[in-house]
Order: sequence, then C-alpha cells, then structure tokens
Amino acid sequence: MTELLYVSGGPTKPEIIAVSLSKIGLFDGCRFFDIGCGTGAVSIEASKMVHDIEICAMDAREEAIDVTKKNFKSFNIDKSDVISGESSSILAQQDTGSIDCAFIGGTKNISRILEVLADKRARNIVVNAVRIETVVNVINKMKELELFDEVLHVIVSRGASITGETMFKPENPIYIIVGRTGNK
Repeated sequence: MTELLYVSGGPTKPEIIAVSLSKIGLFDGCRFFDIGCGTGAVSIEASKMVHDIEICAMDAREEAIDVTKKNFKSFNIDKSDVISGESSSILAQQDTGSIDCAFIGGTKNISRILEVLADKRARNIVVNAVRIETVVNVINKMKELELFDEVLHVIVSRGASITGETMFKPENPIYIIVGRTGNK
C-alpha cells in the first residue's frame, strides 16, 4: 500500500477531504485546482473519484512542492502540473484556461485568490479554514463576489483507549466554505 509523505501543516484529514470533495462537484474530465496543496492529498483523493481529471496543484512552500511531486509519482497521478509560487500571482498571470473546481487549503492572500477565481469564473470553490477570522473574511469576500453558497463546521473525533475502554478525542474543527459561480 502506498503511503502519503507529509509536510508541516498537513495533510488534510481524510474525513475533511471527503466532505470537502463532496461539496466541490467533481465530474469526469474536470480541471481541478489545488491551491495551497501541501502534500497533494486532496488532489490524490479527487483523482480517485473521477476519470480523466486534470490537476493543477500549487503551493508557495518548496518543501510542499517537493512532497506533492513525490506523492503524485507514488500514486500515479499523471495529468498534473505542480507549480511553485504564490497562488494569487500564479492564477492571475498564467493562462489557466477554465477552472471547474478549486480547493483552497492555504489562506495566504485568500481575498485576492477568490477575486481571481471569480474573474476566471471558477464553477465551484471550497475553502478549508481553521481560524474564525479567516472564515469571516472568506464568507464576506465570497458574498461581495456573489459566490457564497454555504459554510459548514466539521468536527471529527477519533476513538482512543482510556483505562481499557474507549473515549473520543476531538481533532481540530474545520470550517468548509463553499462558493459557486452562476450555477447555483
């Protein structure tokens, strides 16, 4: 079984990936952008869900880019571009073509990223955030750009042994903010 390599700040937990991807509206042949890709875990799971997906993963951290490339190779992710750099600049400067689905796991320059995605008419956008200030900023920006669809607060708890019995330990809560353009 192939194991995912890690980088600080990641990867996104499998349960959170499942909920996020259920909200993003993947379809066969879609162009999927993983912004702040970290380990590439979200892209890897997206590639398992649909056929003929085209992935563009980006991160400002070289360590994350190196890990994503290695993980993509291990998981046989072929139709992909892995780009190093600041995401809002990459998106604004490159001819990205259509963007069907965008997952945002990093929050640096999030307002600018959302503006560029709105300009490029990205169909479905999902943002994962852990800080309430980021959640408020993203919701407000999505409303300003007429993208906002919904927000979810997800808490996953894992069973852990305590004196021979089982208790649940909660993991960090995650906010999942969903935006859509023109197809609500």
